[in-house]
Amino acid sequence: MDSALIIDIALWLLVVVLVVAGIAGLLLPALPGPPVLFAGLLVGAWIDDFAYVGWITLTLLGLMAALTYAVDFAAGALGAKKFGASPRAVWGAIIGTLVGVAFGVVGILLGPFIGALIGELSARRSLGEASRAGVGATIGLVVGTALKLTLAFAMLGTFLLARFL
Repeated sequence: MDSALIIDIALWLLVVVLVVAGIAGLLLPALPGPPVLFAGLLVGAWIDDFAYVGWITLTLLGLMAALTYAVDFAAGALGAKKFGASPRAVWGAIIGTLVGVAFGVVGILLGPFIGALIGELSARRSLGEASRAGVGATIGLVVGTALKLTLAFAMLGTFLLARFL
């Protein structure tokens, strides 16, 4: 086998590993999903000397990757707000999300709920209202995760369209 072909195969395998790790990172707190996914797509463009996937597409992919972070931070807060939470509960959901990341999957699931609950209780709301805010934050997190995955697959689709059409 030609050494150039072996290098190309190895680089494309690296692209696959980075893309899979990036998508996993959208679900797992230990991996920075969007940057890893973007890096995989960037390497894919680089392999072909940016002949198919150029700076316009890469800029779009970078913006989509950045948007996943905005979705992540806003999802829990908007979910809590939709369920009638006070501004303190919304901030609690945001802080709970940030703190929850340090505790893995359980922290990511419970962080927004606990943060919104504490925020709502600190606003002197009833336990029922506080619980509703926590449920809203958790629903927001689930919806946010679905949106992040949608963005990730849109990134892949954009890359593949640019590469093969």
